[in-house]
Amino acid sequence: MTVRVPNGALIAIESGSAAAVNITGITNANPAVVTTSAAHGLTTGDFVEIVSGWSRLTNKIVRITMLTSTTFSVDNLDTTLTSIYPAGAGTGTVAKVSGWTQLSQILSVSTSGGEQNFLTYQLLEADAQKQIPTFKTPYQITMSVADDPALPGFVLAGVANDDRLPRGVRVTLPDGSQILYNAYISLNRTPSLTVNELMACQVTLSLLAEPTRY
Repeated sequence: MTVRVPNGALIAIESGSAAAVNITGITNANPAVVTTSAAHGLTTGDFVEIVSGWSRLTNKIVRITMLTSTTFSVDNLDTTLTSIYPAGAGTGTVAKVSGWTQLSQILSVSTSGGEQNFLTYQLLEADAQKQIPTFKTPYQITMSVADDPALPGFVLAGVANDDRLPRGVRVTLPDGSQILYNAYISLNRTPSLTVNELMACQVTLSLLAEPTRY
């Protein structure tokens, strides 16, 4: 059993990406191996965004291990369950995250969403109801950031707010482990104005997929 505190964690926003390369196939394996239509230009340890016909994989930011100029494996991705990852249906695109910019002066981080919803039903001959899990509510992360509109991370959050394009977000914990998100980023540029408290703005992440952890 391990317990820890997040003190010292660093959060960064994707500041650039390479051109997307077509994926011609992904194996049902652990780890999954991706084949691209042209040289992907990736190296071991790179982070990429994958767009895939597999709904459990698409829009995730993942870490890769380079195999050849046109193949790589996805770290910690097990696609052996064909009921979730139908054989031959995982094709799409892959794009390397080419840069990160730290979002500094974060005061607090809170999460919401991910609650499981259920369909409740009762058969005519039964005297008790049953439930089937259906969908989960959207995931959202809200960060309070000490107001400084000149900081690079604040500026980038503003760009993401305006262009409405999803971006990767990386959390690096004090032990070196990482959590990767892909999200739309919203910035409330109006700072809080409470006497004897730091002025702060809110940055909100609306997640496109469940996070990956390394």
